[in-house]
Amino acid sequence: MRDEIHLRFLIVDDEQSIRRLCMTVGQGLGYVCAEAENAETALEMLETSPPDLVVTDLKLPSLSGTDLLRKVKENLPRTEIAIMTGHGSIESAVDAMRQGAYDYIEKPFRVEKLRQLLQRMAEKVRLVTENQFLRERIETDAQLDGIAGTSAKVQDVMRMVSRLKETRTPVLISGESGTGKELVARAIHFRGPLAQMPFIAVDCGALVPTLMESELFGHEKGSFTGALKSKAGLFYAANGGTIFLDEIGELPLEMQAKLLRVLQEKEVRPVGSNQKIPVDVRVIAATNRDLEAAYRAGTFRKDLYFRLNVVTVHLPGLRERRSDIPQLVHCFLDRYAPGENIQVTPATMKSFLQYDWPGNVRELENCIARAVALGDHRVIDLGDLPPNVRATPDDGPVAAETAELSTTALADLERMTILRVFEQAGGDKALAGKMLGISRATLYRKLKRYQIPAQSPHAETLEVKVLP
Repeated sequence: MRDEIHLRFLIVDDEQSIRRLCMTVGQGLGYVCAEAENAETALEMLETSPPDLVVTDLKLPSLSGTDLLRKVKENLPRTEIAIMTGHGSIESAVDAMRQGAYDYIEKPFRVEKLRQLLQRMAEKVRLVTENQFLRERIETDAQLDGIAGTSAKVQDVMRMVSRLKETRTPVLISGESGTGKELVARAIHFRGPLAQMPFIAVDCGALVPTLMESELFGHEKGSFTGALKSKAGLFYAANGGTIFLDEIGELPLEMQAKLLRVLQEKEVRPVGSNQKIPVDVRVIAATNRDLEAAYRAGTFRKDLYFRLNVVTVHLPGLRERRSDIPQLVHCFLDRYAPGENIQVTPATMKSFLQYDWPGNVRELENCIARAVALGDHRVIDLGDLPPNVRATPDDGPVAAETAELSTTALADLERMTILRVFEQAGGDKALAGKMLGISRATLYRKLKRYQIPAQSPHAETLEVKVLP
């Protein structure tokens, strides 16, 4: 939880006695406290130690407390700020609240009143943090459709996620592009004890080589051309949580050595600084390359490979788990057309099953999104598919491999469709028959064929559960 990392409190006032009093109160509440005598000093401190709570005097030398408020809200919108003001400046303090200040407190103030103000501000920070966590958790659970399925290979992945979520062991996720490597990393993070801590995803292949070290570890003001202010790196941003290093194989050898040092020493040194900053971060890395072959070829450090490769999770390509395609199709239909009960023709499903899916689950999702956007929202037919998906050969290795699978998968698709519609109809068999376009007698036959309880539409579930 957020409380495990103490809240940071910054007091900004040009009177030393006020600053000392406020810091004493903040320390008594368990906050990590810092002080600044003017707005300029406070703004410099924001870059390296962003506070959760700020109390600032309204009248400061040079920049005012209102100026500081605007700049803090611009850069740190979740930081809560309170204004200290004299009796004659109440109107200005109220105006500051209109601009985003949490509250104001009049000088001279009682210690108990300041303590209550800080506690209220801290509670709001906690609630905002929890709401962000819940949103990310919901988004993650929704996106996990991409690794849903009943095939043996997917179930192996889900079992591994269930085991790894309770540990801080480094994990290496391998798999082709589009197989859902980041989804697995998010599942490990958000379903475990670190769930309310930060999750920072980094695409190593997208980092600018000359700024790579600065992005990961931070830099000091003036450390290189263009470094106009200090900046905390992504490892510091992930402190207490998880950093996900996607496409780790794209890092150059020099950066691999620096990353290895960070993993071994659990501290980072910003560019241009002699000071090392401790970080407690769980590392999950991912790659679509063969890192073992890369280290044998000398393009990836062997010591870094073994540091990251404590546990490996391999994600199969979609062509290796074709039996999951009908379920994935329904998952994506529910996402892009919720409640519309769009049907998929047998010819369309056959194309899905026979296509090779070089872009894997991501390509299938895009295909469904396109079909929903361009279709009639009743039936997805071959004409709604991209040309490369529907132009599947009628014979050859792929067709032979999936001929038997097609029959089974189509039966699974029909069964899942009946289950979903039967549940939507609340168990009303007449309504379910109308929604499916079949007679009540036919519905009874299909319920019997697929062993679906006629009186208990909720007895079966289509969701893949993470095994305990």
